[in-house]
Amino acid sequence: MENNIIDATQLTKRYGEEVLAVNALDLHVRRGEVYGFLGPNGAGKTTTLRMLLGLIRPTSGHATVVGHQPGAPAGLARIGALIEGPAFYPYLSARQNLKVMADYAGVPHTRVDPALDDVDLLDRAKDKYGSYSLGMKQRLGVAAALLKEPELMILDEPSNGLDPQGVVEIRALLRRLGSGNRTVILSSHLMSEIEQTCDRVGILRHGSMITEGTVDEVRGTSALLIRATPKDLARRTLEAFIGDAKVVSVRDGALRVDVNPDVAGHINTALVQAGVSVTELRLDEQSLEEVFLRITEEAA
Repeated sequence: MENNIIDATQLTKRYGEEVLAVNALDLHVRRGEVYGFLGPNGAGKTTTLRMLLGLIRPTSGHATVVGHQPGAPAGLARIGALIEGPAFYPYLSARQNLKVMADYAGVPHTRVDPALDDVDLLDRAKDKYGSYSLGMKQRLGVAAALLKEPELMILDEPSNGLDPQGVVEIRALLRRLGSGNRTVILSSHLMSEIEQTCDRVGILRHGSMITEGTVDEVRGTSALLIRATPKDLARRTLEAFIGDAKVVSVRDGALRVDVNPDVAGHINTALVQAGVSVTELRLDEQSLEEVFLRITEEAA
């Protein structure tokens, strides 16, 4: 617990008698990691982030964020956040907007240009916010979150509504933000964004955590996909080599074998020596998206 920047225990939020938005959630985010917060619409992600920031009060449960109660001024001074999209004055430039925010946050104006530079907007700092593309607006929102040089960044759907180029830009930015000692908690619907950016992930369903771990742990064991003829001989050879319990499936005419990929060379040799013609042998991993869809459907 001492190495955690967020600790939440049995965090619960009810709206009236019928709506249980977050249900006894335990959440622990380690210092220096990029944590992916996943779940379908209505899973309770944004509600949880709002509770961690002190924007709404939990019905029950307890949380500490950067060593303070949610919403405590001393804690907020060390947090940068972007929740449900940025909001700026359309008639002011990016630089003017950030200066306004810096005044409210008690941050010197000298932090404005470095924050713009961090998100590659310094060359457009004089342009009005209203003229920005959606991707640039999202990046300006991240720049605002960076003004305080925070220890913790909480970003809620930073790629929401972006075209493919905007998604690529935000993904590259998130990789930079997640380097060093800064901690980032990232809520997103984009599995590829999470898979390529995050150290650990937690998946919510109906306000409850249904699985948590590193990306590799959540995706599960890698397997080998083998396409060979004759198929019956290939299967018998594999069963003799590694045991029939390990031949987990036949998919699209290929054998999917649940083994350590390091033995691929030995498997190929055994098949060839048995007279099997191997036309394809490759690593077959489940994507995070496949796992996400499966476990959320199982939870439903």
